[in-house]
Amino acid sequence: MSNADLVVVRTFLNRIDAELARTALEAADIESIVSADDMGGLRPGVWMSGMSGVRLLVRAEDAKRAATILGKAK
Repeated sequence: MSNADLVVVRTFLNRIDAELARTALEAADIESIVSADDMGGLRPGVWMSGMSGVRLLVRAEDAKRAATILGKAK
């Protein structure tokens, strides 16, 4: 999966929620990546300084379907 093709489909407050959502997308055959500025998970609070959150990224062509799936998972 090329970084140029990725879009943020949702932002989460923590990595656990992002991983749960990634699992839901995986079950629907949608590849996704969890991304956070947390020093590889060693410093989970680091991302808070920029308030960027934990991002869930998918291919641009999967974004609409992924958003629909994650909307149902709320």
